[in-house]
Amino acid sequence: MPTSPRPSAGRYGQAGQLFTKQTQAIFYNWFQKVFFGAEEVAIPQYGSTAEAAKAHPKADVFINMASFRSAYESTLEALQLPTIRTVAVIAEGVPERDTKHLIAVARRGNKVVLGPATVGGVQAGAFKIADAAGTLDNILACRLYRPGCVGFVSKSGGMSNELYNVIARAADGVYEGVAIGGDAFPGSTLSDHCLRYQNIPGVAMIVVLGEIGGRDEYSLVEALASGAITKPVVAWVSGTCATLFATEVQFGHAGAKSGGDDESAQAKNAALAAAGAVVPASFEDLEATIARVYRGLVDAGRVTPARDDPPPAVPEDLAAAKRAGRVRVPTHVVSSICDDRGEEPTYNGVSMSELMQGDATVADAIGLLWFKRRLPGYATKFIEMCVVLCADHGPCVSGAHNTIVTARAGKDLISSLVSGLLTIGPRFGGAIDGAAQYFKEAVDEGWEPDEFVEKMKKRGIRVPGIGHRIKSKDNRDKRVELLQRYARTHFPSTRYLDYAVEVEGYTLQKAANLVLNVDGCIVGMFTKVEIDSIVKIGYLNGLFVLARTIGLIGHCLDQKRLGQPLYRHPWDDVLYTK
Repeated sequence: MPTSPRPSAGRYGQAGQLFTKQTQAIFYNWFQKVFFGAEEVAIPQYGSTAEAAKAHPKADVFINMASFRSAYESTLEALQLPTIRTVAVIAEGVPERDTKHLIAVARRGNKVVLGPATVGGVQAGAFKIADAAGTLDNILACRLYRPGCVGFVSKSGGMSNELYNVIARAADGVYEGVAIGGDAFPGSTLSDHCLRYQNIPGVAMIVVLGEIGGRDEYSLVEALASGAITKPVVAWVSGTCATLFATEVQFGHAGAKSGGDDESAQAKNAALAAAGAVVPASFEDLEATIARVYRGLVDAGRVTPARDDPPPAVPEDLAAAKRAGRVRVPTHVVSSICDDRGEEPTYNGVSMSELMQGDATVADAIGLLWFKRRLPGYATKFIEMCVVLCADHGPCVSGAHNTIVTARAGKDLISSLVSGLLTIGPRFGGAIDGAAQYFKEAVDEGWEPDEFVEKMKKRGIRVPGIGHRIKSKDNRDKRVELLQRYARTHFPSTRYLDYAVEVEGYTLQKAANLVLNVDGCIVGMFTKVEIDSIVKIGYLNGLFVLARTIGLIGHCLDQKRLGQPLYRHPWDDVLYTK
């Protein structure tokens, strides 16, 4: 169904502001990509049936794929739309009372309900509804890519696919085929479609496949007897084997249950034959009977067999070709830390079950996903300490402040969190990676602490990991003390930590607030091998981001809980100058 493209903001100014409600309604909410031959097309999607009908007033068929729980309501809504003339209901199990009401509504509006419990229908060479005609291979085998001369109608969806193949072998194929559904009260009858075929010039003969139970076939008998249908009709009613059973038999469909002698397959076959339909002696003879009637029409000059030009080749789906080994396709993303394709996800080869059985912690997941190995207990404990100690540093630091202001502006949690995280950089949080880089360089080059500090000064770079806005020589950061104590107790080597403390000893001679801070302390606990990869990739900022995310979320939720209004900075805290 063609539709107008969504307008661009460049052409119409701020998106949507210049549109009336009526104009906005014609634009689809989203789209679904599908293949049409070799090309992909975008099928528009809408939030309601009414929107879709308004946007596409020429579309008069509604295919309802809803489950039996909501099929009644959605079908009723579609039948009440003036542009919809036909509704195909795919769901099985729609209550009979609901079906009867839908049929009554459709008749009052001169509309048609196909189903419920239909697989749909097919108009050869044009379109198919739902699962009718099966796979692409089956469509090609049944020559449904171009119209034949046979109009076909059945109750059974599965048998429809079988008969499409039979008709393609016995005649030149189907012009149109419909499965009305096997419920006891179908929305349209066999005779309804046969009468349509009578008035379609492209249909030269009609094939009908009925079944035991109900009286639907007798309406076709009346149409044949009255002369309303004059085209040749080949008909067969399945279920003749029911007479072999001592008790009443219920076949697969809800309507396939004989309620009396006149509802038996034998009785209906006899009635159809008496009314003028061509009825084979058995189902096995159906194909030969169709072929005989078709050949008679051809010999009489009433049918010119449809040309069997080769159908256009349909490119093979990439996934199918890949499975068959006919193509190889390069991947576009590489992942070496996890795999979610199996029975359960794995982190670096370790399954969720294995992790849970071992009482895994967040730090264990970090070890597998960041460092690609199981970390020793002292390392996971250290990571957990870092997360806890760095989770928050009060509402006044820039990241927390941004989060608070954004939350008070009425933004959602994600937006508020991101506004705080985007503040992380060289001056806030990003100093961890910087400290790792420069401490590593100093130790590798063998610089004395004073030499390192002076070299950094000459380069115009403040020493990352040293200095604090509040803490000082006489007011130490308790977090730094806790981390140092843990490291000296549990880490096999504290080479970089010892160097960082020596640097602090020199910087404190210059100013009381040039103390070792958490950033520098965290860096000091890694070995040379670890710090090489840490500096190169940037693990440490990840640790800070992970920890601070907890605190930023807390600040956002705190503002929401307190119901704080929009923040406006006070005038007396701003220096207005020229």
